[in-house]
Amino acid sequence: MSAEPPVEDVTDAAITVSHPKHVAVGLPGILHSMEPALRQLGPLRTAELLTSINQRGGFDCMSCAWPDPDDRKKLEFCENGAKAVIWEATPIVIPSAFWAEHSLTDLADKSEYWLGMQGRLSEPVYKPAGSDHYHPVSWDEAFALVGEQLRGQDSPDQAAFYTSGRASNEAAFAYQLFVRAFGTNNLPDCSNMCHESTGTALGEVIGIGKSTISYADFEQADLIVVMGQNPGTNHPRMLTALEDAKRAGATIVSVNPLPEAALERYKNPQTVRGMVGRGTVISDQFLQIRLGGDMALLQAVSKRVLAAEAAAPGTVLDHAFLTEHCLGLEELTAHLAELDEAEVLEATGLTSDQIDEFAQRYIDSNATIVTWAMGLTQHKAAVNGIKEIINLLLLRGNIGKPGAGASPIRGHSNVQGDRTMGIWEQMPESFLTAMEDEFGVPMPRAHGVDAVNAIRAMQRGEIRTWVSLGGNFVAAISDTAAAEAAIRGTGMSVQISTKLNRSHVVTGDAAIILPTLGRTEIDLQASGPQMVSVEDSVCAVHASHGRIPPAAPGLLSEVAIITRLARATLGEDSGIAWQAFEDDYDTIREHIGRVIPGCEDYNEQIRREDGFVLPNGPRDSRTFTNPEGRALLTVNELEPLHCPPGRLLLQTLRSHDQFNTTIYSLNDRYRGIKQGRNVVFVNPDDLAELGLEDGQTVDVFSEWPGQPDRELLGFRAVSYPTARGCAAAYFPEANVLVPLDATADRSNTPVSKAIVVRLQPAGARLS
Repeated sequence: MSAEPPVEDVTDAAITVSHPKHVAVGLPGILHSMEPALRQLGPLRTAELLTSINQRGGFDCMSCAWPDPDDRKKLEFCENGAKAVIWEATPIVIPSAFWAEHSLTDLADKSEYWLGMQGRLSEPVYKPAGSDHYHPVSWDEAFALVGEQLRGQDSPDQAAFYTSGRASNEAAFAYQLFVRAFGTNNLPDCSNMCHESTGTALGEVIGIGKSTISYADFEQADLIVVMGQNPGTNHPRMLTALEDAKRAGATIVSVNPLPEAALERYKNPQTVRGMVGRGTVISDQFLQIRLGGDMALLQAVSKRVLAAEAAAPGTVLDHAFLTEHCLGLEELTAHLAELDEAEVLEATGLTSDQIDEFAQRYIDSNATIVTWAMGLTQHKAAVNGIKEIINLLLLRGNIGKPGAGASPIRGHSNVQGDRTMGIWEQMPESFLTAMEDEFGVPMPRAHGVDAVNAIRAMQRGEIRTWVSLGGNFVAAISDTAAAEAAIRGTGMSVQISTKLNRSHVVTGDAAIILPTLGRTEIDLQASGPQMVSVEDSVCAVHASHGRIPPAAPGLLSEVAIITRLARATLGEDSGIAWQAFEDDYDTIREHIGRVIPGCEDYNEQIRREDGFVLPNGPRDSRTFTNPEGRALLTVNELEPLHCPPGRLLLQTLRSHDQFNTTIYSLNDRYRGIKQGRNVVFVNPDDLAELGLEDGQTVDVFSEWPGQPDRELLGFRAVSYPTARGCAAAYFPEANVLVPLDATADRSNTPVSKAIVVRLQPAGARLS
């Protein structure tokens, strides 16, 4: 079997490259949404689904965690949301004969795109130890096999239970209860690989690892700073909020190594202006920053804010807010006074004039939002970099007032809700005590493993069973070869999934796939059709109702699968009413209401037309629940990234036709790529310096101190206007370049945005 993901099922010659776009959405966005929907789902199924997505009484989009506005449009979805619905709601199912026709050896050589195109999983399948094939089994047999595996371990800590952000609040709460009742806190999740740096930083300095804004704040902001994110691909509905903010008078600054079409100009497909006009210019200033330079930029802006205050005392800083609610101003002021401008310019690749302009925009703004995503979280110094965002916001009181705050944007629809429900390997004592009081079952106290440490534990033979609630872990995590070898070293891997992906073909000795309902589908239980709930990026919790019949008879919901796994593992007399959970999800919500602060009367609150918003001390009352009881201005040492001569800094990113590891097509129309993904984007001046040409086939080698080189062979070099000294390649193909040990300080998030690489002509072996 291949030690790393296979290349796409196309030749290099099939890849075509055109110029990148400078405007996003418009008519092409509609065509790219509706054509595949009508072709694959038909007009009636398309109409039922696309008029229900993100609507009151409908289902929550599974493609991102962008919040819903109060004033919703009749079509409240984006292109990627439509693609996610098409992907999940396809009527194509994998037939039983598939498993006899395709061995694991065969499937391991297929691409993610091919695997996903085979259709919905429709029946439980089992791969016995020593076999190269799955075969269908009954649900009862599947649950019995998993229960026997878990009970047969020497310790509950020999199992790990992963969660993706697609799980509902009800499924997440039941899952973590099952895992802790079993006796372990081994609950790694997808947040470990994306916004863990955000949660760590915000938890330390403001007491809560979540956004401090509401949706309405965007339209009330004077300035919005968009850092390290590409909303046009990853959360396109954000573009409407940015357009509304611009029309209300806001200024927008974007900070990114690559120019992104959606942050240049947006054509709103639901307005005449967007369809026949030129659309809306989004960014008033674009700072094309060098990879890893964000922290230096933020410190330089804060230093300029402090200098402006010194020049005109009492006119720039929010002294009342700082005095009443913050600690650390004197220390920060002294630290930034020593900041070296030359070092800042080298780290950022910007000019002093550009930074001056940005700083003046911030000083002139009375209400500023800073919003960010994985472009900031996947660096070695990510936690400190995010603390610098808070430093800048606190200086002018930009937390806890209208139009202002910190806005991390989650990339998966309920990753934030999963964490609220207890999906974390380090839940606090208050949560564990509340769980014990509620269920009368002891909860383990030792911290469990996160995503990276789960791989390490598997390598050491300490984790023998891997259970995954959704997701595609082996493709999402760094160090692909190490991750796949670790999974293959387990005794059993269990996947709860809707469609095939790489994690189904990279297995333990034994493996089981448990097919589940999608969010679009009607979930019928003993008490009737069930709804579930999710939490978005601004702490708003709302209901989601499936709309169409299941893809295949006999499919079980995530909740039903979890409760039956619990019964098969813990026994029928575990003291927890698992059958009642499955019969009526209101039962789960009653427990949530008594365990999770802010979720009191959960069943009543979730049935409100727009759900409810969880309390948020910094946003609601400028209350900070960190140990100091104050927001902290912190001193963080600048650690610029140094790239040796002849090397580049590479980041991994998504294509436009992609959601996490799910590949909808081999195209990325905004970046001008068609029919392929094996490309590396490089500034044309850097290509010339390296003696390479646009379109040349190259090998990419990553270089890490004390680590052997990792390689990505046979990629096409694409001349692209990225920042000088920086390059980019698609995730998950480029994950192989990131060693498992390359993680962010304190958050342990893989460092996928600052990979030192060298490019060589294909086949050359040069040092």
